[in-house]
Amino acid sequence: MMVIGICGSSGSGKGYVCGLFRRYGFAHIDTDRLYREVVVRSGTPCLKELVDSFGNGILDSVGELNRKELSKLVFEHANAEKNRLLLNSITHKYILQETLALIEKYRSEGIKAVLVDAPVLFESGFDKICDITICVTASRQEKIKRIIARDKISEVDAIARLSAQKTDQELRELCDYEIDNSVGLSLEEQVKGLISKII
Repeated sequence: MMVIGICGSSGSGKGYVCGLFRRYGFAHIDTDRLYREVVVRSGTPCLKELVDSFGNGILDSVGELNRKELSKLVFEHANAEKNRLLLNSITHKYILQETLALIEKYRSEGIKAVLVDAPVLFESGFDKICDITICVTASRQEKIKRIIARDKISEVDAIARLSAQKTDQELRELCDYEIDNSVGLSLEEQVKGLISKII
């Protein structure tokens, strides 16, 4: 079974691209969803470790993770970069454990290929479990527009979020393949063309 890492900065449309691959029989592991499962819920070992590091201020009234408060610490705080590194060092090991278990499940089911959808594919070290890597790119302006619409945040916050992530150029240099999700380009054709190359 082929394990394919797919990454892209916020607003690149990575989730939509993964949906196109799923139409062709690819399994899809959404590490953001795994993050919510292993981090957000009250009582998980990961959440306990985060509270030990960042304090009770990251919890909501029912003891689950308040993503907005944690987001402020890793994107807007004076020590944002240090906080982000700490957050990643805690969460990635738990998410990797869940990802590897899902890969084995899909392998046992005879699935031909699985996408590991990870926004921070290289920073997390998840690229090391992948046979090939793909980045989804789009123009900066399009990404800003998409982030504002999706997350209901200001342009300033959207720009701050993008500035904290790898640029498309950095991702192109790291990845084996690119899918350009700019307006006017056919995603379907790009995905079909890429599948014919890799499978």
